[in-house]
Amino acid sequence: MTIEPGVRPLLSTRAVAKSFGNVIALRSVELDVAPGEIHALLGANGAGKSTLVKILSGVYQADAGDVEVEGESVRLSTPAAAVAAGLATVFQDPALIPDLTVGQNLRLTGIDEGEVRVWLERMDGASLDFGALIRELPLPLLRLLDLARALALEPSLLMLDEITAALPADQAEHVFTVMEEWRSRGNSVLFITHRLGEVMRMCDRATVLRDGRTVASVAPQEVGESGLVEAMLGEVVHGEPGAVRTARAGVGQVLLEAVDIGSGDKVNGVSFRLHAGEVLGLAALEGQGQDRLFEVLAGDRRPDRGEILVKGASLRARSPYDAVARGVVLVPPDRLLALLPQRSVRENLGLPLYDRIRRWFSVARDEKEKVADAIDRLSIDTRAARQAGRLSGGNQQKVVLGRWLTAGFQVLLCFDPTRGIDVRTKAQIYGLIRELAADGAAVLLYTSELAEIPLVCDRVQVLYRGSIVDEQPAESATEESLLTAAHGIRSEEVA
Repeated sequence: MTIEPGVRPLLSTRAVAKSFGNVIALRSVELDVAPGEIHALLGANGAGKSTLVKILSGVYQADAGDVEVEGESVRLSTPAAAVAAGLATVFQDPALIPDLTVGQNLRLTGIDEGEVRVWLERMDGASLDFGALIRELPLPLLRLLDLARALALEPSLLMLDEITAALPADQAEHVFTVMEEWRSRGNSVLFITHRLGEVMRMCDRATVLRDGRTVASVAPQEVGESGLVEAMLGEVVHGEPGAVRTARAGVGQVLLEAVDIGSGDKVNGVSFRLHAGEVLGLAALEGQGQDRLFEVLAGDRRPDRGEILVKGASLRARSPYDAVARGVVLVPPDRLLALLPQRSVRENLGLPLYDRIRRWFSVARDEKEKVADAIDRLSIDTRAARQAGRLSGGNQQKVVLGRWLTAGFQVLLCFDPTRGIDVRTKAQIYGLIRELAADGAAVLLYTSELAEIPLVCDRVQVLYRGSIVDEQPAESATEESLLTAAHGIRSEEVA
């Protein structure tokens, strides 16, 4: 589907190409974004979406091809040049300096703090302390800050790269409201997301990339979700792409138990038992204590009260190393914090094997086989194997998860492991989680995508204001039932 005749595109790209050494990121991208539309940019992980956005943002320079804004050829040699052309971006990862305050980051880029506050207030972020260090703020709040900062520039084209991936449902609604308002003003939005329901709801048109090329330009309502998936993957996907849940083989012994865990005002008396062979889901809106709870369970923070038991024995972790030594490992919310981005895929996967200096030589013989097995089991794309930071987001997440396949574990703590990854990779990760449970592991899974809980979990608990307020069988849990509990409303109150 193309722009209507006589309408001049706000943005056009023609035959845009980009390579990084021997890795071809973009082969030939054709994209037309009309004025006053929300335009989806879709594709599987590694298709080239983020690379294209960085070219349009002046972060990368294209090796070939042309970019036009309102019919005029532009040279986006720097981020400042992109802003001058009316293009503003919210990147997949926060573009903020962690050791500076919010206010210092804004002053560094010359953005008006008053305008940023106006937009934050409209997105329920008025309480943000501009004197707070960026590294002390939760990821969802940083996403809204990045969005407010971009809106303050008043761009004609707002580019959003996976902004909703880190947001719970209530905060994602604020983003959708802003997108609709921006369109109503005659501006445009280029929207990257793997959540196809958001595309169907929000987008007027969609351009699909596959293997660095444009393969389709369609109206989402005309082709439906299945048509979008087929265009992205080059194949027909039958049924739900992520429907990987299998019947639980049986509940084994309790591997992890939390007894009345408390931590400041974030976690209040949380208790649960996690058995071998099961996947326990955790559902919560943003800011309900889920991140603090995972920090405590992973040994990154000591609880103020309560006790953590691993196979019945108390775990008093002084650091994550103590938890790992007992078989409790974490897949964190920010995959970049878990990676050595400048090191190779092999080094990242094999890192836990070298937990003590005296083992460096004794494990070297086994490393190659274990790393190769993790790469094969997760189908990790190793075209950019020399630097993990050059992998797509989905492949980076596979490396973070694959690291624990090489090392072994008993309890896997997964915090939003499928954030910002495509349907095929989600199915791979969820399928692996079910395999691990079937092999006797215990998995605690927090996900911001409530619709996926029945696909992989056995049961789900709901966290509200730091406390467990509800438990439901996962196979019968719905987004409505989980959201109701996540807002602190008991089921009998809405019956």
